[in-house]
Amino acid sequence: MTAPMEVSGSEAEAQPEAVLAGVEANKIQGRSLGQIAWLRLKRDKVALGGGVVVVLLILMAIFAPWITKLLGHPPNEFHQDLIDPTLGGPLKPWGGANGDYLFGLEPGNGRDLFSRIVYGARVSLLVGFLATLVSVLIGTIFGVMAGYFGGWVDWIIARLMDVFLAFPLLMFAIAIVGVLPDKLAGLEGNGLRMAILIFIIGFFGWPYIGRIVRGQTISLREREFVDAARSLGARSPYILFRELLPNLVAPILVYATLLIPTNILFEASLSFLGVGISPPTPAWGSMLTDAIRTYQIAPYFVVIPGLAIFVTVMAFNLFGDGLRDALDPRSNR
Repeated sequence: MTAPMEVSGSEAEAQPEAVLAGVEANKIQGRSLGQIAWLRLKRDKVALGGGVVVVLLILMAIFAPWITKLLGHPPNEFHQDLIDPTLGGPLKPWGGANGDYLFGLEPGNGRDLFSRIVYGARVSLLVGFLATLVSVLIGTIFGVMAGYFGGWVDWIIARLMDVFLAFPLLMFAIAIVGVLPDKLAGLEGNGLRMAILIFIIGFFGWPYIGRIVRGQTISLREREFVDAARSLGARSPYILFRELLPNLVAPILVYATLLIPTNILFEASLSFLGVGISPPTPAWGSMLTDAIRTYQIAPYFVVIPGLAIFVTVMAFNLFGDGLRDALDPRSNR
């Protein structure tokens, strides 16, 4: 029988430290909620593709002057020499065989269609983002107040939401824009029209997100962490801003990404009806109006602005759906 191996004192003392060192080396790293959401979003290739398109659209709107200078022509520059004087359509399908006009020319006036699409993204995205920001701010404030305080506060805000939801927004927007003065509060022209559009779309769109925030707040106000904050003497402002709002960021962010394309469509609809952005400023809706008038001469003119609206709305919707799944802890993805 072999005798047991003797271990010196220094070696015996070093063994637990070596074990602890190995444990430290193989320690599992914790992940924040943001890291978990990002890992889940990266697995959704469709949503990630939609997000990439959204980023490209934003960059295109920001750098529109440089893009048109590099790949196109000024958006309001006329090229009558390339237009058929009899039919009003371009002499060649794409405004020349040398490829100077990527999307062709507008029939009748010969403006560069690519440049007008790029500049039109500025109007649509600006109205969509700012109107959504207004809706999110108002809807979050009223939704949290209604859900947390309840009682008569909840009743008044809920009835106010019903009134705004029943309001004929399209008719109101047409009436307001139709009677606008030339100057108001230091603004004039399309700057004034854009400010009015942002106000109308954002101010009358807050009940949609307000209802979602109200419902989430009602479910959160009875949770244990809110009861713990109350038991420690926390007042209502602390509970609202430090306990409830951080837990409402995910649904607010998701709904905002789904509200932006709705606002873009609404702005395009108003421009299509002639009560949005005035010519010659490029807007996708007004370009569709001009395209329908001349579709027999240049059918492609209908497709391009319509495709720009379709791609933008689809990209935001796909990204919003993926973001919702990534931020939902109950999702199986």
